[in-house]
Amino acid sequence: MSYRFKRGRTSLLGLFCIMLLLGGCSSGQSSTSAEKDEDYAKTHKIGSYPIQTDVELTRWTDSTPFAQQLAVKSTMEEFPFVQDLAKRTGVQEKYVLPAVNQANEQLNMMFASGEFTDIIEWNFLQNYPGGPEKAIKDGNILKLNDLFAQYAPNLTKYLKEHPEVDKQIKTDDGTYYGFPFIRGDNYLKTYGGLIVRQDWLDELGLEVPTTIDEWHTVLTAFKEKKGATAPLTFVSTPRLFDDLQTGAFYGAFGVKRDFYMENGQVKFGPLEPGFKDFLITMRQWYAEGLLDKDIATVDGKIRDANMTSGKSGASYGLAGGGIGKWLAALQAQDPKADLVGVPYPVLNKGDTPKFGQKDFSAPSGGNFAISPQSQHPELAVQLLDYGYSEEGALFFNFGTEGVSYTMENGYPTYTDLIKDNYAQNLTLYTRATGGPTIQDKRYYEQYAALPQQQKAVQTWMKTDVDQYQLPPISPTAEESAEFSQIINEVNTLVDETTIKIVLGTEPIESYDEFIQKLKVLNIDKAISIQQAALDRYNSR
Repeated sequence: MSYRFKRGRTSLLGLFCIMLLLGGCSSGQSSTSAEKDEDYAKTHKIGSYPIQTDVELTRWTDSTPFAQQLAVKSTMEEFPFVQDLAKRTGVQEKYVLPAVNQANEQLNMMFASGEFTDIIEWNFLQNYPGGPEKAIKDGNILKLNDLFAQYAPNLTKYLKEHPEVDKQIKTDDGTYYGFPFIRGDNYLKTYGGLIVRQDWLDELGLEVPTTIDEWHTVLTAFKEKKGATAPLTFVSTPRLFDDLQTGAFYGAFGVKRDFYMENGQVKFGPLEPGFKDFLITMRQWYAEGLLDKDIATVDGKIRDANMTSGKSGASYGLAGGGIGKWLAALQAQDPKADLVGVPYPVLNKGDTPKFGQKDFSAPSGGNFAISPQSQHPELAVQLLDYGYSEEGALFFNFGTEGVSYTMENGYPTYTDLIKDNYAQNLTLYTRATGGPTIQDKRYYEQYAALPQQQKAVQTWMKTDVDQYQLPPISPTAEESAEFSQIINEVNTLVDETTIKIVLGTEPIESYDEFIQKLKVLNIDKAISIQQAALDRYNSR
């Protein structure tokens, strides 16, 4: 469902009534004196569930990731996971959902209105102008240090045992601003990379390509001998060459499309000589018909269609949503069809790829925040802390025993209910892919259980990305404002120049002029802002 908030401030009573009508703010009984004063901990056994309360909390979350499930269940309150979570914790929740693909606009409306839900799910580290520090300063989310210490024993314990995660979910001054989704094993951090038709390689007598020259040979063969009209395809929305942002192909020339670091120094890929070499290569491949002729506008649906129709033989994809989905569709047409995850390309045979896809332990920082307007912040903290308990983590990853999983020799095994339709039912019955919890390796071992998927993940993991990938740094509010202004213009210039050179509508010689334009747009200042944030992160 969608909602619209009235602008302006209201009295507390008026606000409460309005949000009841909208399904947006805390309903149920009013906050009791025990919940308001300092004796809350004495009247609630912290860390014990279910909590004895008749308060209903409200939670704002983006509906877009749940679009498929909301086509089956009209509200999130109907999700089995949400219903079972309420039984386990004792806390009922009302979900407030913006319209699909309108989350940012409607979140801003909520902030402008002053009429907040108790819990707000959002990536404040990357998607809030000024970052979490600015969000706190603006009065849109709470600083949670004291609340963590008093009412979140499970997360507090985990952070003490995992200082690298603790570092990733707080600001430079040590402020906690939200509960994190945590990838609990290194194996869970890599799940995407380059994918090639293994059956085509076998038929043509070709080896898995590892270098740029080998890729040229393979793509040429796909075009000339397999009739592929778009031998290499990848998504370019919402950003140009979006699928390559993790360093695929760029990385062979020692750069990324974005910021990265070398020996503690921040660099911006398009400024480096290797970026020009990348453009020259892509320009050549496009001219030879090795790239999708519509490469500038390919979206996920087009890429999927290309890979499952034989139009393309290579792309970037995920182990689940790429190999899993494409292989099933291909083998329905031809049982001999096969896919393989291949290494990120390098220039010299035997080199280790410089970049690759790899998440951090807490990839979105603290993205389950609490509103300063909440009448029940202690209760909200207790609710969110459940997912970090042993019982809670098992439930978030696997759902309800006997329904979505069974325990077999100590291993939580998904039932056919989940296995028969992972795409829909995993999210209806669990929150294994993005809840306030610690993601379990055993979830992924089953979700990506095909040999092709497991082998691909192991292949994609073999990079030096840890040495070069910027950690989740957080510029100050002031730095962020200046950085955003610079980088918006810079990104527009980079995208425009890249596509013109690749398509051949602008000569490669224009690259030198492009570098000068980046300087005029103050890219050096943007780099210095990133460098300052990196230095502060390293000194935490």
